[in-house]
Amino acid sequence: MSEQTPLIHANGRVLAALDPSVYADSVTDHAAWAASRLGAPLDLVHVIDRRHGAAAGTNLSGSLSLGAQEDLLQELARLDEQRGRVDQARGRLLLDQARTRAAQAFGVEAQPRQRQGTLVDTLLELEQDVRLFVVGKRGEHADFASGHLGSNLERLVRSVHRPVLVASRALRAPARFLIAFDGSATTRRCVDMVCASPLLRGLACDVLMAGEASAEHQAQMNWALETLRAAGFQPEAQVQAGTPDAVIAEVAKARGADLLVMGAYGHSRIRNLIVGSTTTQVLRACPLPVLLLR
Repeated sequence: MSEQTPLIHANGRVLAALDPSVYADSVTDHAAWAASRLGAPLDLVHVIDRRHGAAAGTNLSGSLSLGAQEDLLQELARLDEQRGRVDQARGRLLLDQARTRAAQAFGVEAQPRQRQGTLVDTLLELEQDVRLFVVGKRGEHADFASGHLGSNLERLVRSVHRPVLVASRALRAPARFLIAFDGSATTRRCVDMVCASPLLRGLACDVLMAGEASAEHQAQMNWALETLRAAGFQPEAQVQAGTPDAVIAEVAKARGADLLVMGAYGHSRIRNLIVGSTTTQVLRACPLPVLLLR
């Protein structure tokens, strides 16, 4: 734990990344809930990514004559400008609806922002003032039935340094949370961050270790329980044999957890690979909101 790097950024904002997907209302609700718990300002951000335009960057002129090519390019430019206006209007409507929803449901006044670019690059530009990112599991261009995570989610979680709350399909205000703990430096830091933040204070808490019971595991678990108790939590220990991705989802359901807390992807060479980690498997399988810490 570095003295130069604080565990939490107590003066930061909650930033909700919104798009016109089925997760828009849920992301708004999770973000407003988190902002109210943290006493933090809430930003609602919609990023227009023109790369998804059907005709963007495509040469459709073929072997047309010069005059026909010029006419076609002018028509494409007109259509592109029109699409831009439609995208901006749709984004403003999305942000207005989310702002109203946050105010009515949680009494949180949100600041709407609309930007152009890619989602991950935009959020990285804004990260310095952010305390918590809130995103949906899948975006508007993801195939929900495929079971795949949105590509932006995996890139975002591997890129940013702030906590990320991955919203479930609908918010159930958390009363109990489960920490996936393996005794590593990353998951010890997760415990420390939970203790340092007001986000989960006062909620019921379980700490899960996936694996066989051993003296070493018991010592690691004792550290987690003692640390949480010192911060005012009343944690209960859960140790269960099995692979982490299967055990985490099973125990979360059995314990009635409303929120899962676990370590995020690392910043090592894994960033350059197609990720097949426990983090990805749990995000795919677990219907709960997941708070990813690093």
